[in-house]
Amino acid sequence: MQDQKKKIKQKIKEFPDSAGVYLMKNKTGKIIYIGKATSLKNRVGSYFTGALDNKTAALVDDIYKIDHKNTDNVVEALILEANLINKYSPKYNIKLKDNKSFVNIVITDENYPKVLITRPTDKKKIKAKYIFGPYLSKWEAEKVIGLLVNIFDYDNSQENKTSNLYRRYYLKGYSSGKIGDISKKDYQKIIDSIKLFLRGKKERLIRKIEKEMKLLSKEMNYEEATVKRSQLFALNHIRDVAFIRKDELLKNKYEKYPFRAEAYDISNISGQFAVGSLAVFSQGKPNKGEYRKFKINSVVGANDIAMLKEVFERRFAHQDWQMPDLIIIDGGLGQKNIASLVLKRYNLDIPIVAIAKGPDRKGEKLFFSAPRGYVFPDVEFIKKMRDEAHRFAISYHRKLRSMK
Repeated sequence: MQDQKKKIKQKIKEFPDSAGVYLMKNKTGKIIYIGKATSLKNRVGSYFTGALDNKTAALVDDIYKIDHKNTDNVVEALILEANLINKYSPKYNIKLKDNKSFVNIVITDENYPKVLITRPTDKKKIKAKYIFGPYLSKWEAEKVIGLLVNIFDYDNSQENKTSNLYRRYYLKGYSSGKIGDISKKDYQKIIDSIKLFLRGKKERLIRKIEKEMKLLSKEMNYEEATVKRSQLFALNHIRDVAFIRKDELLKNKYEKYPFRAEAYDISNISGQFAVGSLAVFSQGKPNKGEYRKFKINSVVGANDIAMLKEVFERRFAHQDWQMPDLIIIDGGLGQKNIASLVLKRYNLDIPIVAIAKGPDRKGEKLFFSAPRGYVFPDVEFIKKMRDEAHRFAISYHRKLRSMK
């Protein structure tokens, strides 16, 4: 067996320094572990150098042969890994299923399907038509969905950016149900393309889009042909930067966020000890020196919308305070509308997004108000700000109660 290990180590030196999937097999030729790598040579070589934990040491003892499959990028390696694990259920990957820590990407069985991330415990709650995975990381699965939605729900015009954003949030299960100005046929094309990519059929997908592009050009529908060309370019130039370790990504994440974003929340118990909060993020990071709290003075009884109105009126009466580039509200359509009303009174045109819990407190619903062409930050940032405003409001509310 030691001679075989030497052969394996020698073979690893010939592995490419590029992305792909490796398949570890035992003496009978059975696949016992499947993994993905940014660099196949470095990742597979790491199993035979340095100290190993007990599980990995047991795996290495079982290895008799290692094969690999190259991919064009880490994204495709991630998808291939998930599909192969699903197909072969390798012995050392199976613990993933046993502890139910993995996630699946599913396409729902609806008139206008969504592309969602689910866990095994969600099977009864979500009616899935297609299931992909398992994926080891929810974060990676979210990145895959975001990437595919951006590629296939593509619009090269500026006119429909806000409308398309509704649909993109709907596709990922966040929005209030608006899908913008799109036919069911065109919507299904988006779903079909996402489905093909998740099945690992990129080459087939490229041929399909090329055929559609040529037909559109022949019909002199150059605008749609340009969209297809953009999709082809995106498919052939998928960047792995989105799939580096999360800690590394966060270092550069905040550059794309508003210079100043403000999040608001109301906290009370049946109208008592009512307070409002204002949390401020500057370029994506909390700016706690700018946080503000409001004790509600003018509202009697439980009326969150009226309380929010008071908070907005008091906040925007402060013309000396820096104006926000984005407003985020913990609430629904009513909260968004009252914010719009107050802003109009002060002749302000600031993008607003209200974020509320969906039915049965599951998922999120978003309600937008923005000038044409405005593109909102990602949902995770919106949720993070909403949660911070909620935390700040609760802490002030509890302080007032304890003082009473």
